[in-house]
Amino acid sequence: MTDWETALQREFEMAAAARARGNEGQARVCARRAAGIALREYFSRRGIAARSPSAYDLLQEFMRLEDVPPGLREIAGHLTLRVTEEFRLPLEVDLVEEARTLCERLLPA
Repeated sequence: MTDWETALQREFEMAAAARARGNEGQARVCARRAAGIALREYFSRRGIAARSPSAYDLLQEFMRLEDVPPGLREIAGHLTLRVTEEFRLPLEVDLVEEARTLCERLLPA
């Protein structure tokens, strides 16, 4: 297993552990970091230099690519949503599952 695959797996494990403790905010953070890990590898494979170490910035950069399928652009958009004052997402989405889908579609096994 490569370094990025190990890091990706670790983020999803931490997301599951956070969710099991009832800490959905931490699960969302882990989901975004997992997406960032996958996007760094995706950009590397396409010869695109990532301009930032931030997962949020990488998601924004990904959404600006012209050839991103609409479904993946939507997932990336969900992963960049800001929480409300009550620390809830403005949509009913499971960011952990959406991050997993994004990772699997970008970097199929």
